[in-house]
Amino acid sequence: MKKLGLLLLPILAITLLLGANAFAQGDKSVYFVTYYSNANTVGAPDGTLRLVNDGDASTSQTEGKPNGNLWASIYVFDDSQELQECCNCFISADGLLSESVDTNLTANELTGRAERSRGVIKVISSSSNDPTNNVLTPGLRGFMTHIQHTTGAGYAVTEAPLADSNLVSAEQTALQESCSFAITLGSGYGVCSCTPEDHDF
Repeated sequence: MKKLGLLLLPILAITLLLGANAFAQGDKSVYFVTYYSNANTVGAPDGTLRLVNDGDASTSQTEGKPNGNLWASIYVFDDSQELQECCNCFISADGLLSESVDTNLTANELTGRAERSRGVIKVISSSSNDPTNNVLTPGLRGFMTHIQHTTGAGYAVTEAPLADSNLVSAEQTALQESCSFAITLGSGYGVCSCTPEDHDF
C-alpha cells in the first residue's frame, strides 16, 4: 500500500501541473456564433445578446489611460443566410454590453423590415472600431438568451454561452465585405445599434 501511495504522488503532481498550465493558457477565441428565435413575435419575450470584455487585452498602462478596450463586430443574418444588419459595439475592459434582439439587432434590417423571427448572429472580438476591417484580438466572452416556444401559447427563456468557432480568412473577408455593402448601399438600413455599456434591460 505504501508503494502504491508513492507511485500515485508523482502522477498527482504531474496532473496538477498540466492542469494548471492548461488553465494559465486560457481561451484565445476571437469568433463566436449563436442563433436567435421568436424575435419580433407578439407575446414573446425579447432575446438578449450579452458580451463581456474579460480583460485579456489589458496592458500595464498607468491609471486613467484607456486600457484593454475591445469592439464587438456583430453580424446578424436571417434564416435565408442573408446579412441583414452589422455594427461595431465598444466594450471597455471588464465591461458588459447587453443588446436587445428586437430593438438593437433586428429593428433596422437591410430590407427595411423588422419581420425576421429567427436567424444567426456572429461576433468577432476586435481591437478595431470598424466592422469592415477587424483586427482580431481575443478577450470577448458572450451569452445569448433563446426564446423557445412551448406547448400552448407560452414561451420559455434559456441562456447559453456563444459557441466558439474557427474563423478562416475567407469567412472574415466575407463578413467584412457584406457589412461594407450593407453600410454603403443600405441608405441608413442594415446597421444595428449599440446600447450604452453596462446598461441592461
